[in-house]
Amino acid sequence: MKKRVGIEALAVAVPSRYVDIEDLARARGVDPAKFTAGLGAKEMAVTDPGEDTVSLAATAAARLIQQQGVDTSRIGMLVVGTETGIDHSKPVASHVQGLLKLPRTMRTYDTQHACYGGTAGLMAATEWIASGAGAGKVAIVVCSDIARYGLNTAGEPTQGGGAVALLVSEQPDLLALDLGLNGTCTMDVYDFWRPIGRREALVDGHYSINCYLEALSGAYRGWREKALEHGLVRWSGALPGEQLARIAYHVPFCKMARKAHTQLRLCDLEDAVGPGPGTPEARDEVAKSAASYDAQVASSLGLNARIGNVYTASLYLAVAGLLHREGAQLASQRIGLLSYGSGCMAEFFSGVVGEKAAERMARADLDGVLARRERVSIEEYERLMKLPSDAPEAKTPAPGTFRLAEIRDHKRLYVEGGAL
Repeated sequence: MKKRVGIEALAVAVPSRYVDIEDLARARGVDPAKFTAGLGAKEMAVTDPGEDTVSLAATAAARLIQQQGVDTSRIGMLVVGTETGIDHSKPVASHVQGLLKLPRTMRTYDTQHACYGGTAGLMAATEWIASGAGAGKVAIVVCSDIARYGLNTAGEPTQGGGAVALLVSEQPDLLALDLGLNGTCTMDVYDFWRPIGRREALVDGHYSINCYLEALSGAYRGWREKALEHGLVRWSGALPGEQLARIAYHVPFCKMARKAHTQLRLCDLEDAVGPGPGTPEARDEVAKSAASYDAQVASSLGLNARIGNVYTASLYLAVAGLLHREGAQLASQRIGLLSYGSGCMAEFFSGVVGEKAAERMARADLDGVLARRERVSIEEYERLMKLPSDAPEAKTPAPGTFRLAEIRDHKRLYVEGGAL
């Protein structure tokens, strides 16, 4: 029998502060609707120098272990996907292993490919377990990033930060992945990049959106071809993409999910066998169906709208939001996932939601994660943004979280908050 492998549970960590996106719009002299309706944003996570990729990753992993009762002796692999690492040699994963006092026998490393890096880690962990090389062990994959574009920039309202930790095993209570059906597409492009030494990324916004949509098309068509061969979807009745109960997309900003869904529907409409919209204009109109978006996508965006862009974690924040809201309703149903990373790489894959998804998500306490944050003024947000990254402020971490305490001799030293 083919192994069932996938995501058993997840946990989310976010920065301790946020700004209201309407406050930011007013401070910049912009109609708030440009950020709320135009981008789909409500709130934006704000970090200080003591909250970095390591502290967020360690907090998410610790929360996963504590909330889900993970036996740490069974963890055989720890992978961190990130594009905002803090060292060119020492991986974030090694920090997490040490801070959480995890087994020294495990394999640890980071994966980098812009926002796709977390999915690269998930696929490596999944294949490691499915191959039998894991020998009964489980893996933890952490997607951790901080998105920064700077004050008064075009990208400012699409900043954010956070981490999602995934427990990968042969007991996929959240999502059993459809092994071997993934579709992929890669291209050599400069749509978004952050040269060594720069704290803020560079982005060619409109070009990056086009790259995302082109790569999505290639990846989705690759998945669809395999899914048709295996009878998961068919060219009859509803379009193949409509036969997925929900689709979670990479979400650099929430409105991008609508663009992505329209593009996926265009792929089906352009390739459809039999009668359908006859002209490109007619296909465009059908592809933009609000009903399809509302039914398949909208329910996944609640967390992203309140946290912002989390790069590698953005897709998995959408998955968390979806299963938090509809885990019981979606049990035993198949969903699609689209991961995209600039540079660029896209992967479309699918899986079946587990019967225990709602139970697992209840333990993740996502409402509590958001409720414990502090809303700050624009003045305080700007002060935090201007602080040097190598000078963390003295602050006691909240229970169950980690903070960067100091940098001494180029070594980063972290401190843990008290017990939950």
